Amino acid sequence: MAGWAGAELSVLNPLRALWLLLAAAFLLALLLQLAPARLLPSCALFQDLIRYGKTKQSGSRRPAVCRAFDVPKRYFSHFYVVSVLWNGSLLWFLSQSLFLGAPFPSWLWALLRTLGVTQFQALGMESKASRIQGELALSTFLVLVFLWVHSLRRLFECFYVSVFSNAAIHVVQYCFGLVYYVLVGLTVLSQVPMDDKNVYALGKNLLLQARWFHILGMMMFFWSSAHQYKCHVILSNLRRNKKGVVIHCQHRIPFGDWFEYVSSANYLAELMIYISMAVTFGLHNVTWWLVVTYVFFSQALSAFFNHRFYKSTFVSYPKHRKAFLPFLF
Repeated sequence: MAGWAGAELSVLNPLRALWLLLAAAFLLALLLQLAPARLLPSCALFQDLIRYGKTKQSGSRRPAVCRAFDVPKRYFSHFYVVSVLWNGSLLWFLSQSLFLGAPFPSWLWALLRTLGVTQFQALGMESKASRIQGELALSTFLVLVFLWVHSLRRLFECFYVSVFSNAAIHVVQYCFGLVYYVLVGLTVLSQVPMDDKNVYALGKNLLLQARWFHILGMMMFFWSSAHQYKCHVILSNLRRNKKGVVIHCQHRIPFGDWFEYVSSANYLAELMIYISMAVTFGLHNVTWWLVVTYVFFSQALSAFFNHRFYKSTFVSYPKHRKAFLPFLF
């Protein structure tokens, strides 16, 4: 078992390489924004691809060729429609395999193989090996449930909570968002112990596999989700009157909850949601930590632009607030 664990840590398969590449790309983009202005790329397309919403509208007028590829920001809801349907389907297949012993469909197994998923070799009847496989199987199931619930909540918020202005995103950002939720679901599913098409079956032993990190991860997930929901309600109420009627689409300074510490409290909550999933995986899942690293740098970049927008727009903006991480950044 120790040999398998060491091998698992050292493998850089296509899936891990992709998340590593994405994390590095957003880190580079963030570093470029933090660098002196003379070092920033002057390419309008580059700036257009790393900004969205209100931060895309601020500053000098964008070239017409960039505006031609605009997609309404309200199309964010499409991301969650895709995620609810796709990851709901993956959750169904996983449930069938874990509890009924049904193999994955051939197309799904072929897709996982293409991504370079490492097969778990048969480990015999050793109790420790069986326990570790059971823990990982339960972790995968819970994280996929979390991802589906998160997407369902965000879809609800897009339809019934958020008030979208006429802000835009680039069509490349739109397509990336659609692919992202497909990829992140496959990343979760790829962590389940399997040999060929057969997945480690939990059967009726679901609760017997529960460990402290499953419970802690679940608590962190619902805690972070509650804060993100509250932050989105705060942002929505800035454009509504006391009766809940939308009265404008202008930007205002948000107050309350985590907004007292950072400009992009909803982005911080998003990061915490993904960290809660890393905890659910037992804190040692290299693949998922690469996903968390990507989320960290992508959200930090967006938070940096948001913070700069607020500071440049509102003279009275609270000086103690940071962009993304309380008291740090």
